[in-house]
Amino acid sequence: MSEFKHYSVMLNECISALDIKPDGTYVDCTLGGGGHSEEIVKRLTSGRLIAIDQDEDALAAAKQRLEEYADKITFVHNNFSNLNDILSELNIDEIDGVMYDLGVSSYQLDNAERGFSYNSDAPLDMRMDRSAGLTAYDVVNNYSEEELRRILFEYGEENNSFKIARAICEQRNIHPINTTFELSDIVKSVAKKQDLYEGHHPAKRTFQAIRIEVNGELNVIAPSIEAAVSHLKPGGRIVVLTFHSLEDRAVKQLFSRLEKGCTCPPSFPICVCGKKPQLKLVNKKPLAPSPQELLINRRSHSAKMRAAEKI
Repeated sequence: MSEFKHYSVMLNECISALDIKPDGTYVDCTLGGGGHSEEIVKRLTSGRLIAIDQDEDALAAAKQRLEEYADKITFVHNNFSNLNDILSELNIDEIDGVMYDLGVSSYQLDNAERGFSYNSDAPLDMRMDRSAGLTAYDVVNNYSEEELRRILFEYGEENNSFKIARAICEQRNIHPINTTFELSDIVKSVAKKQDLYEGHHPAKRTFQAIRIEVNGELNVIAPSIEAAVSHLKPGGRIVVLTFHSLEDRAVKQLFSRLEKGCTCPPSFPICVCGKKPQLKLVNKKPLAPSPQELLINRRSHSAKMRAAEKI
């Protein structure tokens, strides 16, 4: 296993927003390199941290990093989409705070063999959980042209999705597309001229879309957050870091719904649905990385942090 390197984005802001109680129970749904978990557990005396990740490499590295706090941490190899089951198995009904750091980690991007990056040649994989069945190879070589076009447009916000999907299908009819460089070259071959010279890689959106599809990233956000909120104690905090507009939109919409409560049409004179507000926002607008952080870590430029408190 390569050395697990991961920069914890907006670390101070996240920890501050969690408002950690020394005797509280906290959940880090995306353990990653363990940076956020370390700062949480440092602040616990009799409290407990549940650290979840679907990447076994992340778990192994974090266990080493957090060894001195092992008596306060329960490590769980699972997807945060199963949060209800995880807490049930641990006999935990209520929690004081929960943290999500969504998306791909620096380690996953930088470890060429994982197949996440268009900057390194590797087999098409992109699985965050390497025990999962679906790979990027399967998506690229087996999805229909219509399915490819859909995920490129919806998950990558790729305006050139039609041409890219068509080019992929034409190439795989000749021979399977096996590697990240092969896929990247196909995207470049049909890229618009401005996309080749605007300072970002023309395959960035394609790789994002396929990664999201492989890992089902967007589908699990809302159900998991709703599960987390249902377990939060009154006054407990939820903090979510996102790294692209699709993630942030999902979190924003869910927070807004849980803050409002009532789902009755505006024309109704009184509420008949009976739904009450569950959250109040800690910050009305999402926080972004500081200029100092952007100088240290270029990858944090798209990060947004949203935080809310259980009513």
